[in-house]
Amino acid sequence: MRRQFFYIFSTLILSIPAFAVADMAAIMEGCDGCHGPQGVSQSADIPSIAGIPEFVLVDAMYVYQDEARPCAESEYRHGDTSRPATTMCAIAAELSEDDIDAVSAEYGAMGWTKAKQDFDADLAAAGKAVHDASCDRCHSEAGTNADDEASMLGGQQMGYLRTTFAQYKDGSREQPSKMKEKLDALSADDVEALVNYYGSIQ
Repeated sequence: MRRQFFYIFSTLILSIPAFAVADMAAIMEGCDGCHGPQGVSQSADIPSIAGIPEFVLVDAMYVYQDEARPCAESEYRHGDTSRPATTMCAIAAELSEDDIDAVSAEYGAMGWTKAKQDFDADLAAAGKAVHDASCDRCHSEAGTNADDEASMLGGQQMGYLRTTFAQYKDGSREQPSKMKEKLDALSADDVEALVNYYGSIQ
């Protein structure tokens, strides 16, 4: 009887990961539909998410669930592109806490892949000076150090960065008070220089 119970219990335990993996694969397929294969963006307006620290991804998903960040509608760019356009707020609303933890852990464990993109070398040089003076303390190693538990900046898609900076500037996107103080002190030229600097990290 004990042996039979052990067999049934072991079978149930071993079957759980199979269901979890299947569910996670479906969730990640949906994410990759916009963010690119394995979370590496192929689109200037969409951020890469592979390699962004787990803590940052979890926090972002809850912000989207609260609709406390702009949720622009986006078409799917990979996989089944006939799927209806959606928003990050809609996607986040469908995920449970366990889903958010699991998918954030998956993408967070991946390596950071820097985008290959055109940039202005003169602006990038000016942007490095701005970064070193105002941003490096929280976004070290050109904004590529996952240990900072801050979003990855160096090598991120430049179009996405421009949009994000604009949202910070107009107040439609929440930001830490220390970051707001730093960003408010920057001119439009400083911001564009930063975008080119981060785009130059390849």
